[in-house]
Amino acid sequence: MFLYVVAYDIPCDKRRKKISDLLEGYGQRVQYSVFECRLSSDKYKELRRRLQKIVKLAEDSLRFYPLSRHTLEQVECWGIGPPVTELPGSLII
Repeated sequence: MFLYVVAYDIPCDKRRKKISDLLEGYGQRVQYSVFECRLSSDKYKELRRRLQKIVKLAEDSLRFYPLSRHTLEQVECWGIGPPVTELPGSLII
């Protein structure tokens, strides 16, 4: 499980709305065009596949930044907004 920061710059209002609606189903909006998505490998592949159907690569920009537990501890948040999305802890049975 990774935390992915997904940032986008989409000039078309209609496509931007579709992308933001899709991302809301996978994570939490932390800024206007930035989401934090806690995803398994399968869910990440699913999200990418669904986004590829919407995005126009000649016009749009999407960036995916994976954060591991180690790098997540180094994230700094300044100002207002939600805290950084936490990764689930390990469960030993």
